[in-house]
Amino acid sequence: MAVFSSLADKLQETFKKLTGKGKLTEADINEAMRTVRMALLEADVSYKVVKDFVAKVKERSLGADILESLTPGQQVIKIVQEELTALMGSENAAVNMAAKPPTIIMMAGLQGSGKTTSVAKIANIYKNKHKRPLLVAADIYRPAAIKQLQVLGEQTDIPVFSLGDKISPVEIARQAVMHAKENGNDMVLIDTAGRLHIDEALMQELKDIKAAVEPNEILLVVDAMAGQDAIKVAETFNAELEIDGLVLTKMDGDTRGGAALSAKAVTGKPIKFVGMGEKLDAMEPFYPDRMASRILGMGDVLTLIEKAQANIDDQRAKELEEKMKNATYTLDDFLDQMAEVRKMGDMKEMLSLIPGLGKKLKDVEIDEREIRKVESIVLSMTAAERQNPSIINASRKQRIAKGSGVQVMQVNRLLKQFDEMKKMMKKLSDNGMMKGNRVHKPRNKKGKSKGGGKKRPSMNSMFSKFFGQ
Repeated sequence: MAVFSSLADKLQETFKKLTGKGKLTEADINEAMRTVRMALLEADVSYKVVKDFVAKVKERSLGADILESLTPGQQVIKIVQEELTALMGSENAAVNMAAKPPTIIMMAGLQGSGKTTSVAKIANIYKNKHKRPLLVAADIYRPAAIKQLQVLGEQTDIPVFSLGDKISPVEIARQAVMHAKENGNDMVLIDTAGRLHIDEALMQELKDIKAAVEPNEILLVVDAMAGQDAIKVAETFNAELEIDGLVLTKMDGDTRGGAALSAKAVTGKPIKFVGMGEKLDAMEPFYPDRMASRILGMGDVLTLIEKAQANIDDQRAKELEEKMKNATYTLDDFLDQMAEVRKMGDMKEMLSLIPGLGKKLKDVEIDEREIRKVESIVLSMTAAERQNPSIINASRKQRIAKGSGVQVMQVNRLLKQFDEMKKMMKKLSDNGMMKGNRVHKPRNKKGKSKGGGKKRPSMNSMFSKFFGQ
């Protein structure tokens, strides 16, 4: 995750110093808060927001009743996490659904903010939740805006309502809502016209559309990379239009993240969705608590689970688990599993959501070309070889290497890694450590985890060997 990476590194380094101390003095807290203040300001967070945030954390840290289960340093981190979460809105703000369909969502924003793409991405989220959205092409000014929405509609298999560019956007929106009611569409997402800058004509048109269709939600799309300018745009739109929430785009391209941390505090409106990439599935509902955990290096298991549930077939997952337990896991299964994981998104991004792994994977380059190379090697094998790699002798390796365009040593490396992985899975199963997709540590009689034992290969080395440089 590029967003917040610079801020996250600085905060994590600061708190690492705190956790090593058995007792914190006021001087320790003051020093930590100075670092936090500078880190937030460098992340382009509003000065007033930073000032208020640091004051709250400092006040709570100095007056906190230290929990028995936490060290003083951990307690400060807990307070920072809670205040970060509160700063960004405390909890996920869901879209206001109409009591009687269709739910009408009006999307607004300046040109270049990613508004049209966001309309399709959000519609796609609800389509996957069994809604029947309708996209409305009401941007009649930007060249090819209507065509762009139609292409996105085809890619997501979502219908697009368009009356061309000769009819007023207000009339297009009005007729689109009628069309939705007649055709059973329970959501209407209106792509309104953007401008290069805020002007009176733009605002009046948006107000007229709002009056004509009475939307359940007005979402403002802003470019996270615009920093404080994005917040100023949000303030202006909110004053004129009374928006219901924000959609922050290009979050994957902004290492600072100031807009996300300032938006709720400055505008009073929640962030409802964040765009994390160009792909049509790279849009997520915004969860302040999960984002705070990511910033502090605590991972984001819930988002990982949701991505897995959306992309991985439950029955197939159970079958693979059984194969792992019984040591009958094949290269065909490995290929299937890689495809399932890749459907979830960027592999390094997915792994970074696992607590403790984000930092470790920072310097590991999981190269997409290497993943394709691994797939090519496996696909160059016969069905019998994929089922039983032990039959692959020297001449077979040469044939596989030639067929996949790699060196024989790369075929050997893959076979060795696969064999080690199977042995590790079998060992976990034999020790009773693999149960219901969870890994359990063996316990002693007092219920505590046993230490020691043979050192396992780290995630860092495992992924470096499989897919790294």
